Parts: sequence; C-alpha cells; structure tokens
Amino acid sequence: MKIIILGVNQVGSTLAETLASESNDIVVVDSDAEKLRELRDRIDIGMVEGQACHPDVLERAGGEDADMVIAVTESDEVNMVACRVAHSLFRTPKKICRLRSSAYLVSDKLFGDEGLAVDVVISPELIVSDYIARLIDLPGSLQVLDFADGQVQLVAVKAFYGGPLVGQEIRLLRQHMPSVETRVAAIFRKDRPIIPEGSTVIEADDEVFFIAAQKDIRPCMGELRRMDKPYRRLMIAGGGNIGSRLAQNLEHRYQIKIIERNPERCASLSSSLNKTIVLNGEASHQELLLDENIEETDVFLALTNDDEANIMSSLLAKRLGAKKVMAIINNPAYVDLVQGGDIDIAISPQQATIGKLLAHVRRGDVVNVHSLRRGAAEAMEAIAHGDRNTSKVVGKAIEDIDLPEGTTIGAIIRDDEVLIAHDDTVVKSDDHVILFLVDRKRIPEVERLFQVGLGFF
Repeated sequence: MKIIILGVNQVGSTLAETLASESNDIVVVDSDAEKLRELRDRIDIGMVEGQACHPDVLERAGGEDADMVIAVTESDEVNMVACRVAHSLFRTPKKICRLRSSAYLVSDKLFGDEGLAVDVVISPELIVSDYIARLIDLPGSLQVLDFADGQVQLVAVKAFYGGPLVGQEIRLLRQHMPSVETRVAAIFRKDRPIIPEGSTVIEADDEVFFIAAQKDIRPCMGELRRMDKPYRRLMIAGGGNIGSRLAQNLEHRYQIKIIERNPERCASLSSSLNKTIVLNGEASHQELLLDENIEETDVFLALTNDDEANIMSSLLAKRLGAKKVMAIINNPAYVDLVQGGDIDIAISPQQATIGKLLAHVRRGDVVNVHSLRRGAAEAMEAIAHGDRNTSKVVGKAIEDIDLPEGTTIGAIIRDDEVLIAHDDTVVKSDDHVILFLVDRKRIPEVERLFQVGLGFF
C-alpha cells in the first residue's frame, strides 16, 4: 500500500516506522529539513521537504498513485486543506485527518466530499481523555482497551504477592472463577513477552493482560491483585484540551480540581465546567499542593504539554501524599524510564492515537487496533466474512486455523454474546474476532487471514 504521511512529529514519525516495518511504501512530508534528516537516519522511506498542503508538494510525494493520505501535522488547517487537495487533484481513495480543536468536530457535514473530503477524523485529545477516563473508572489497571463498542475489555494489571492466582498455573483460573469466562491473553515478565499456556505460572510483578466481558473485569482483577478502592478525589495539572475534556467527562462522578497557570484559560474553564474547582497557579509549587490537600487526593494527573513539568509535578505530588499519579509523556524514551516507580502510569498520546490510525490502515475488515506495552505487541479486532470456501477462518475451529507464530485468539463477539475462545470454538461469518500478536511483523499474515477470496463476491 502506498501511504503519504504529512507531518514528521511524534505521531507521524512513529506511524511511519510502524507502517514501513510492515512492507508498505511510505513517503513522509514536512517543511522541517532537520526532522526529515533525523528520520532518514532511522528508516529507509521516501521523504519530501515542503508545505504539506501545497499541490506541488503532494504531487512530488506521489499523490497521483497514493492509496492513502494521513495528515497529522500540528496545524488543523493544514491537515484539512491537504485532504481537500488530495481529493480534488488526485482522487486519493482514503484521507485521514488529525484535528486537535474541538471547534471543528461539531458537525459531520464539514467533512464529506462536498466539504473537506476527509474520510476519517482522528482527535488525539478526545482519544487520550477517553483512555484516561477508563483507567480512572477501573482502579488498579495499567491499560484498559475497549473492543466491540465496550462489550469486551482487555485489561493489564500488575500481579501482586498475595493474589489468589499468583504462583499458580493459568489453567486454575477457571477453578477459581467457575462462573466467569476469561482468558489471559499476554504476559510481560521483566519486559519480555510470554505466550500464555495452561501450564504457565503467574509470578508476582508480571504484567498480565486478560480479556473478559466488561461485567466480569473486576472479579478477574481480584484474582491477580488486591483491589484498589474506587477513586473519589482527582487533581488535574493542566487545563488544556485533554484536561478540560477529562474534567467535563468526570466531574459529575468525581470531585475534581484543575490547576492551570494561565489566568485567561482559568476563566474559560470556570465558565465551561460546572462542578470542577479551577485553581490558578503552578502544579509544581509545594505550597499550592499542600493548601489544596494533596494528601487526600486519590489520583494526581499531570496533563500539560511539557514532559519535564509533568514528571516533576507528579514526583512532587507523590512525595506529598497523592495515592496514585499519572502523567502524559510525549517523549517515548521517557515512558519506560518513569513508569512503575513513583509515577504509577505514564500515558503516551502517540501510542493511543496511532492505534486509532492503524485501524483504518489495516487490510481486511479490521475495526480496532491497540498497542500493548507501548508498541511491543498488538491487539486487533477483525470481522470474519465469507464462508468455508472463501475464508481462511469462517467455519473452522480455532485449533484448525493456521495462525502465525506468536498469535492467539482471545475472544469472539457474536451479536451481543461474548465467547471466550477455546480450541473447539468455531468462527462464523460476521463474528468479531479479538487477536493478540506478540510479534508485530506477523501483522500482514493476520490481515491476509481475514481477507475474503474473490469467490465470495
């Protein structure tokens, strides 16, 4: 597939590396020659220097025969114009546009062929705020991923000493919870992936990913760790798009305070939020945190655009008594460095956004893609189509499907029923199949499994 990526920021460069590793023909466009040189040192792809929305630049990037344009520059306006140009001049089949401002998201009429000709809109701030909300709603989780419109969730937790299943084989999970259907999808032990089998023993400090129907998630977590008490008090550092969206989503269920340094932004937040307390000040000031009873805060969330500020304010909040701290970290090199110490959860906006983008890039009918362990592995939701003659999966039991090495099927959603996968489970047409891949290089093989033969049409 020939894909033009506009913008060599964290999202654009990570996306380029990911897609290039899967044998796609990638060309990136950016006006910053230094950024292009840095990326060229890491991967061998096409590069064009210039303004991303200019017709001649898109033409030099290969717009005439591109299958897809993904516009992820820092400018909403440049992204939208680029998609319109790609449609008008080159009839590019698919245009994906990253938009940060919520002002553009009020009406779908803006994006059709008669408007900006955008096929898919990606809003990083909305994606990240929804992701954080799921972590807050499920205390003790490290990652919470939705499939099939939330019917099924994949949850990562750290196994603690004293958990009922810690030190025991996975096969005993059914004995512990005979009325709950669940499956351990992946285990990371000291950053090394382990393909779970019935005889695999869960060890303390393992990062365990399990899948279950949403209603069964909490009992499953209780088997691996002490359940955290529900959160009540939240303190947010940073009243930008993510902080304000999160407060709007949660202020009717939690007690929330936002600390914002810009007085004008504080005034705007005060008028748009109903129950949230808005404070003008620096989240890294010890006196302010103490005055606002940081020691009674269940979760401190550092959500500014400054990684260093987020790290320092999180460390200070934890030292002053915040029970749990989460921080947005944009620099991938920092994420593994800080998570698991005083900072409980480091949130990578790039990984969350890229998951949404990849769902629209994958071949076959792939409707959800999530990165596990910050890109170390991947979970996919694919829809099976066809019949025994035209499909490699429909009509077959899971044990008879030729899955690539390191790939497992965790669950199947059939209509409104959640089926945890077993060897004798038979896949039917229109099933939503949840797969896990420890080796991302196997993704093209999985995509081919879910592509329908021509005989189906």
